[in-house]
Amino acid sequence: MPKKRSGGGLSSTQQAAKFLGVSVLAGAVMAGIALPAVGALGLAAKGSVESFDELPAALKTPPLSQRTTILDADGGLIATVYSRDRTVVDLKDISPYMQKAIVAIEDSRFYEHGAVDLKGVLRALNKNARSGEVSEGASTLTQQYVKNVFVEEAGDDPTKVAQATQQTIGRKIQELKYAIQVEEELGKKKILENYLNITFFGQQAYGVEAASQRYFSKPAKDLNLQEAALLAGIVQSPSRYDPVNDEAEAKKRRNIVLKRMAEVGDVSPEDAAEAMRSPLGLKVSEPKNGCITAAKGAGFFCKYVEKVFLNDPVFGKTREERAKVWNQGGLTIRTTLDPQAQKSVQESLKDHVYESDKVAAASTLVEPGTGKIVAMGQSKPYGYGKNQTEINFSVDSAWGGSNFGFPTGSTFKPFVAAAALEEGRPPTQEYSSPYEMPYPDTVRGCEKPWVNDGGYKLENEDESEVGPYALRDAMAKSVNTYFVQMIEDIGMCPVVTMTDKLGVVQGNGDKIPEVPSSMTLGSTGLSPLTMASAYAAFASRGMYCTPVAIESITQKTGDQSKSLPVPKSTCSRAMSEKTADTVNELLRGVIDSGTGQQAGLGDGRANAGKTGTTDERRNAWFVGYTPNMSGAVWVGSASQKVKMRDISIGGQYHELVFGGAVPGPIWRDAMNGALEGKEAPEFNRVHIPKPKKPEDRDKGRGDDGKGDDGFIGGLINGGNGNGGGDGGNGGQPDPGFTFPEGFIQGPGNGPGGRD
Repeated sequence: MPKKRSGGGLSSTQQAAKFLGVSVLAGAVMAGIALPAVGALGLAAKGSVESFDELPAALKTPPLSQRTTILDADGGLIATVYSRDRTVVDLKDISPYMQKAIVAIEDSRFYEHGAVDLKGVLRALNKNARSGEVSEGASTLTQQYVKNVFVEEAGDDPTKVAQATQQTIGRKIQELKYAIQVEEELGKKKILENYLNITFFGQQAYGVEAASQRYFSKPAKDLNLQEAALLAGIVQSPSRYDPVNDEAEAKKRRNIVLKRMAEVGDVSPEDAAEAMRSPLGLKVSEPKNGCITAAKGAGFFCKYVEKVFLNDPVFGKTREERAKVWNQGGLTIRTTLDPQAQKSVQESLKDHVYESDKVAAASTLVEPGTGKIVAMGQSKPYGYGKNQTEINFSVDSAWGGSNFGFPTGSTFKPFVAAAALEEGRPPTQEYSSPYEMPYPDTVRGCEKPWVNDGGYKLENEDESEVGPYALRDAMAKSVNTYFVQMIEDIGMCPVVTMTDKLGVVQGNGDKIPEVPSSMTLGSTGLSPLTMASAYAAFASRGMYCTPVAIESITQKTGDQSKSLPVPKSTCSRAMSEKTADTVNELLRGVIDSGTGQQAGLGDGRANAGKTGTTDERRNAWFVGYTPNMSGAVWVGSASQKVKMRDISIGGQYHELVFGGAVPGPIWRDAMNGALEGKEAPEFNRVHIPKPKKPEDRDKGRGDDGKGDDGFIGGLINGGNGNGGGDGGNGGQPDPGFTFPEGFIQGPGNGPGGRD
């Protein structure tokens, strides 16, 4: 019985038998005869096949995975993402030196033999038998290409990769038959082109173009002799001959390739010798894969685009189907990102909030009437290091955002006002609006009323805020008790209807709970993208458009390119033009003379917005818009543990943080830069009568001082929410509703809720 060589390998006799078997198989295949299921070669072993003729004749060649390029609206590069870094090129775009080098070292008789090189098999057999080890292979370039196709089809599945690379006779026979088919169908030049595009060159580079860029920072068509020889040498063992990590070994292998090129007459001995003396000449380019490399601070937007692709059924019925297309790559994705707006957002965030601050800031801008996301950024960069994060604070959790979003405070109040106006309440509507009051005993809901069984209370920002107030002043001053009285008047269902039409959902995708604090004072977590898109409906006179990030996608498969369908914004009427125009007038007052004066864009550009600060100043917001752009800014901590009192943000000390004092200026600077050079349209103005003077209110009243307008009595029985609004106070109003941990903290904002 033959003995194994030391180290567990086969003896020279066994090696000879193995290669003899391969040669016999090759001869049989070429002769086109069926192979027996059993015999001296052990074809009944696992992995063998019963008959050569029974094998499928057609090799399924999957599209080669390539880079996907994500572009902004102007065609500028945002990022390149890929599962495999590959750029497919034509043979004419590959250096002749490279073509000759790979053939010389891998299959020097490539142009002389068919799918199987019998001379090569016998030569390898003889050499390996004499050396006692497998020092030379017998696979042709075509066979290697077929094996690479199997590996490519396996993708990143370890089991499939193992199956594709298993060294069994059955697998070898499969490769042989497919190699014959490939030779007949493609021809030598196309096989060479395909091989150079599919094979792995180490350092995450698949295909010669990616390899040339990685090692020499140049296209494959410009490779010189010694560079081509180096790349050709790597293919046999990308890890062993990696020139980045072992220059000496790589140079030795390169010179073997050069020597072989001289032996087969591809280059003169003199040119080969001169090339051997040259240094490797590496000019390595680091892999630039993924959204972490995104330009313009657009890493979070880049990741949002990827999430959209993986989540939206327009790209495939199942997530698995969509992931397969994404990983295959070869996509050119043009997005809605406006480079001017993105730059302005990032600069504003950088100016006002430092990466090292205890809190973070996020801002998103959208275009009214189209839903296009034109900018998305945050103060802590995309990444995994210190003061970095991979969580996109601007979006819902399904798109890579926080689990719950962030409580919005008084920026929710315009939704209540819009709902009341749609119900027929006049913009001059007054409520008593005391400084402090209990929540109403009950508030009507869509299905059942909310009951104040905990004696919850709320208060305004400071004791000077005592009504009665009309809607304009209540909005400008952000009077909490006014809006609680308003929701008692109209009930919660109109607000539910309004927020549904405006796409307003919690950060986890759930609907806003029917709880007065959520329905008035913004105690529920939402995302900046949700808020910017909802406010855009005011700017577009009542038309809400779902947000979109992708303009078009072109997919390249082989030599063919095709356009893919992309998600479209769906626009629908959320409120009447009259209601939207009235809300615009109300929110103009917030910036002109209310809590948002620091956010104003100045003369010459119509703008409106609303401030918001939540429980214990854990979150501060400004959401505002012009007729042609809407934007939201959030400032706070993702953990919701930082109370923004006596705090330094962006190098500025703040005794108390207000929505108008930190988010407001971020919004102002971001919008000014984003809109520079763009038209400045006006809102459709409406007249809102000023409220009656105090002496006029008493006219026509009876001895009890009650008027006859029907909005008294129970309307003053407000209550106290969870402090989620601008200055709301007290505990959780609905014991049956559980807020995310850290969102509700004891007595609420106290003096700071209005901002």
